[in-house]
Amino acid sequence: MRPSAVLIGAGSRGRDVYGAYSIETGKIKIVAVAEPNDQRRNFLGEKLDIPNNRRFKDWKELLSVGKIADGAIIATMDNLHVEPSIEFMKIGYDILLEKPMDRTLDGAIKIALISQKYKRRAMIAHVLRYTNFFKTIRSLVQSKIIGDLMGIEHKENVGYWHMAHSFVRGNWRRSDETAPMILTKSCHDMDILYWIIGKKISRISSFGNLSYFRKENKPEGAADRCLDCKVEEDCPYSALKLYLNSKTGWPQNVISSDLSPEGRLNALKEGPYGKCVYSSDNNVVDHQIVSMLFSDITVNFTMQAFTYEMDRRIRIFGTKGEIQGHFGKNEIDLLLFGKSKQRIYLENQEDIEGHGGGDFNMLNEFVKMLSDSSYNSISTSAIDSLESHLMAWAAEESRLNNMIINMDEYRNTHVKKVYKDLFGGDLNE
Repeated sequence: MRPSAVLIGAGSRGRDVYGAYSIETGKIKIVAVAEPNDQRRNFLGEKLDIPNNRRFKDWKELLSVGKIADGAIIATMDNLHVEPSIEFMKIGYDILLEKPMDRTLDGAIKIALISQKYKRRAMIAHVLRYTNFFKTIRSLVQSKIIGDLMGIEHKENVGYWHMAHSFVRGNWRRSDETAPMILTKSCHDMDILYWIIGKKISRISSFGNLSYFRKENKPEGAADRCLDCKVEEDCPYSALKLYLNSKTGWPQNVISSDLSPEGRLNALKEGPYGKCVYSSDNNVVDHQIVSMLFSDITVNFTMQAFTYEMDRRIRIFGTKGEIQGHFGKNEIDLLLFGKSKQRIYLENQEDIEGHGGGDFNMLNEFVKMLSDSSYNSISTSAIDSLESHLMAWAAEESRLNNMIINMDEYRNTHVKKVYKDLFGGDLNE
């Protein structure tokens, strides 16, 4: 018998990943949905054959009916993760939670500690661990085919238009409303680095700024909205170019539930997605570097908005060779010293937009977890995923305060504080 789940949040991820997985694979039955937006809630309710009395406007209404499924999928915005995660675990749900765990470090620690206290299995949607690409790279490193690991260079190329969509105009444009970009965009990458290396970080430092998407860089003659702009035609960040076309998937389906020409025009006239990229209220960085030390392994990470492609690239250095990976092309090259380059061919992933196949692979493990009460080999448990959040927040603290952070001290200070606030007493007692 296939397991069941309730879905909290019917936005882009709720609809296009979790709803789509249920429909396309039939491996899990979504029996209820909680979503404040009427159109989104009813659209997904119809698609998933969810009865009207199981379509809730608020997660608290869903919580009030008690435990009605094997698991809960929490796909709300970042600032609505902690309370539903904790409350659903308390009444017996195992959960799958979108990353980041929370927009605050304390919130992420709370979720991890509560999962332990109530003995609930909490998966975090760090989907890159589930891709063939990164699984292959980690396997190569662990095999020691390139010898002892010495260092890693990892780059996240955000893509110029993706930066404009999500982090200048979109939901993640303000760190005070969501979180710093190193967390909202790059906790994936912090997690992957930690997972590949297999040990916790020792020290971290970071530099970065919001340098370009600012009012002082607005071109002469530009308007506050692209629809009114005289120089829009020559602007690579034009909202008209990105949203007023025949495409109906992401990112077009984010700006409005009504994807008709009129619906899109109204969204650009009235909403944030029609604003000039130099006139928005964004405050997150548009480029950042992070330098890390894992015992004696050195790591550099770059998050860059100003790239033509939207992809990730990684170079891993060992005492006997090097690994080069291009995530966007699903290509891995193995370069052993004194030998010819070897191309490793990976199984083609059909849903590259779904994080290179990682979304559905992750959900396959969620189904396995819900189907077997003794299954505890979760790749992305809340406790394990907490390390990437500690890394991201420490990087941001370093960036803001121009300092190198000792991660043992940072980790112990924050985890002990939250433990005491939650349960009283000392963590080590």
